[in-house]
Amino acid sequence: MMEVAALVALTLLLGALVILVAIAVGKRKEEIREEIEQAAELTAEGSATKVPASKKPKQEKLRVRKDKASQHTFSHQLLAASLKSHSANVTCLDFSSNGKYLASCADDRTVRIWSTKDFLEREHKCLRANVDLDHATLVRFSPDSRAFITWLANGDTIRIFKMTKKEDGTMNFKAAPEDFPQKHKAPILNIGIAETGKFIMSAYTDTTIHIWDLKGEILASLNTNQMTNSYAAVSPCGRFVASCGFTTDVKVWEVCFGKGGEFKEVARAFDLKGHSAGVHAFAFSNDSHKMVTVSKDGTWKLWNTNVEYKKQQDPYLLKTVPCSSSEGTLAALSPDGRVVAISDGCNVAMFNATTGQLEEELHGVHSEEINDLRFDVTGRFLACSGDKAIRVFHNAPGYRAAIRDMQDMLKKAQNEAMKQRLQQQISEAQRALDTVLAAPNE
Repeated sequence: MMEVAALVALTLLLGALVILVAIAVGKRKEEIREEIEQAAELTAEGSATKVPASKKPKQEKLRVRKDKASQHTFSHQLLAASLKSHSANVTCLDFSSNGKYLASCADDRTVRIWSTKDFLEREHKCLRANVDLDHATLVRFSPDSRAFITWLANGDTIRIFKMTKKEDGTMNFKAAPEDFPQKHKAPILNIGIAETGKFIMSAYTDTTIHIWDLKGEILASLNTNQMTNSYAAVSPCGRFVASCGFTTDVKVWEVCFGKGGEFKEVARAFDLKGHSAGVHAFAFSNDSHKMVTVSKDGTWKLWNTNVEYKKQQDPYLLKTVPCSSSEGTLAALSPDGRVVAISDGCNVAMFNATTGQLEEELHGVHSEEINDLRFDVTGRFLACSGDKAIRVFHNAPGYRAAIRDMQDMLKKAQNEAMKQRLQQQISEAQRALDTVLAAPNE
């Protein structure tokens, strides 16, 4: 009897093992199938040419698999484009200063270069630069738009890539022979390259900022004395480096060079003082004459920073506006200083910078917290990232603000030629705004 019971138990055990093996094999097959499909998807997406008609069924199959992964969907009247070639979360964005490109890096070991002129097209082609044996968490274009710098997640340092056009018109990406040396103790916060092309900045989550030359030699190191850094950046004009953190102020330094181009010093320029709690982030206007700051105190502030700081003149506050903010909140200021954008979690709010009026609320833009937010150099678009997709929005508040400003100028205009010119510009701006609002969104 005991032998029979033992035999039954053994049979059950073997049956269970067979089932478990079958499940494991089936699961592994499914994983292998998904890996193959993902590799095929990456290959298909990396190509800047159209896929032949014979490949279309395969594309449809891949699209079905993507849908199963419940990709976040979003639509809005101002949505100009959703850029979706990355197969993992996008971590950073940067527009080139010539206005032609948007660079994005992601956890999929690639940097993608998008053409801004394709934003309003149905297809959004991109070029792919592979980050060998690593992935980039930050990316910044060089001033001439012919190279970009990245921060390597595993290498924990800066790597420079050069962009060259091949004979067939496609782009070739070549990494510099050596990465920058590691000269830090804390995790990276941000990197930047001056529009003058004279220096690179790297900022860390402690209180350290390094100023480098383009060959990887440190020119200067700063201690921000802000307990911890929460954000740091190079100004668009390339003269300033600024940081904010646990303290209530934003500190701005000028990186000074001699007439012969030799580095001289990093000198304190001015501070922005007025928040009642730590500052999450800040942004400059294109000419650095204005700055916006956003704080834990639940406000954003607009500042006039076009001052003679060498004569101890302080920046002055233009506006304080209540807003939603949280850890990781970012700020963007349109190049002309007319529009302020603030991210909070997965949402974006757009304000008129002059009046402080809330003009647009974009809810649930991404499935995860927004990690980058920036206007393009023309001020036409606002781009953000927070999952695998990049959302690009029309800057409708910018059009409205420009129209209002020109209408005010028209009332004061004495010259008939000036009046006609302003009326023409108002009509053109109104037509552009009407086109944006009438366009079908994604």
